[in-house]
Amino acid sequence: MRMGKYSYRIISRSIMAKGWSSLTRLEVEATDESGQTTLLPREVADHGDGATVLPVDWARGMVLLVRQWRAGVAFGGHEPFLLETCAGLLDADHPEECVRREALEELGTRVRNIRHIADCYTSPGALSERLSLFIADYEEQDRIHQGGGLAHEHEDIEVVELPLAEAYEAIARGGIRDAKTIILLQHAMMQLER
Repeated sequence: MRMGKYSYRIISRSIMAKGWSSLTRLEVEATDESGQTTLLPREVADHGDGATVLPVDWARGMVLLVRQWRAGVAFGGHEPFLLETCAGLLDADHPEECVRREALEELGTRVRNIRHIADCYTSPGALSERLSLFIADYEEQDRIHQGGGLAHEHEDIEVVELPLAEAYEAIARGGIRDAKTIILLQHAMMQLER
């Protein structure tokens, strides 16, 4: 496959570790326009594709988010409790079914009028995950239980309801640092301003 000055070809894959995620070492052959070939070693983490949803109560101007501990952030030595949109792995479901399931499990909320916003790769240099982003509607009566995630999955999730404008402002203050959440909050604010 050629793009720009090089053509690329994966010539080997070897699994380095397999657990909650798998870590695979790739040997990539990069050939320039003159035919000169270079081998590029790359490691890719894979735990499957996922989906995420930002539930918005448009009448009250509120959003539902979750706060939870994140290993990757803790690994980097940063404050590991992130405020973010609820999300989960597809587990062979369609992305829309995944966000419906995750909203019930994590937020305790039924979501309606689910709208697909985009699919994205959050860190394509090292992760294979493709994430489907959604916005959905909810009202107070859609909150049918306390949420918090599934005990057998050892989820420890705090449900946070706050004004959309406050959540959006938290991005600039560093209170929201999660990419999927930033994208969805920006999209929701654009919808509000129309």
